[in-house]
Amino acid sequence: MKNKTYTAEEIAQYLRVHPYTVKRLAREGKIPGFKVGDQWRFDVQEMDDWKKNQGKSKKNRKFEI
Repeated sequence: MKNKTYTAEEIAQYLRVHPYTVKRLAREGKIPGFKVGDQWRFDVQEMDDWKKNQGKSKKNRKFEI
């Protein structure tokens, strides 16, 4: 079964950010993606998983005064 892939522009719309931000985050390894030639591609399932896990990796912090 093939997973659907999107371009940086399509993922930018999905995440509601600028395409340059998507490309920068991919280049820095902060979002899952891969290059085909000189263009970034993003697997939809990997992006959904990444998006769901964003808030879970951060610990709740308690601040004491």
